[in-house]
Order: sequence, then C-alpha cells, then structure tokens
Amino acid sequence: MFDMMKMMGKVKEMQEKMKIAQESLAEIVVEAESGAGMVKATVNGKKELVSVNIDSALLNLEDKEMVQDLVVAATNKALAEADIKAKEKLKESTEGMMPNIPGFDLGNMFNG
Repeated sequence: MFDMMKMMGKVKEMQEKMKIAQESLAEIVVEAESGAGMVKATVNGKKELVSVNIDSALLNLEDKEMVQDLVVAATNKALAEADIKAKEKLKESTEGMMPNIPGFDLGNMFNG
C-alpha cells in the first residue's frame, strides 16, 4: 500500500538537503584565466562573479576592447567550470534520495 505520509517525509527531507546543498554552493570557488593569465576571473558555485584580476600591463586605453574581451572570456570559462562543480555537489547531496531516472537532472531544477 502506498504510504503518503512516508513519501511526504522523504520529500521534506530532500528539500532540506537541497537547501543545505544550495547554501554550500557559495563555498565552491573557481578561477579561470584568459590572455595567458593576464586576466583572471573568480566565480562561485552560485554563478556569481567574485573577483576580476587584470594584469597592469593591460591597463592601457588603447587596449580597452581587448581587455573587455579577455574579462568576458575568463568569466565565462570560470562560470562554466563552476556550473559543473555545482551540479556535482548537488548530485552528491541528493544521492540516494531520488531514483535514477535517465534524462532527469535535479540540478537544473535549482539553478537559475
């Protein structure tokens, strides 16, 4: 017989674990670089840009567009890596809570 109360308890437990996992995403820190290390971007697992470091050799008004492109490249690289790590963290946090359903990615439900 299907036990609705037991299922609701499992759902509540999973929600609590997801909340804790989401809060811990800020602890994931990823740095990526572009322009042979002249621009470095650091992001966290919540897909927030934490810092940008630009080598002083690039700080020239004539190179403004190149610097902007390098910042975008480093940031996008760091965000992509942070997304992978965040999904891994969420998967670890919910392991055993949900059945393994092919094509069902729980991580996408909680990422913005």
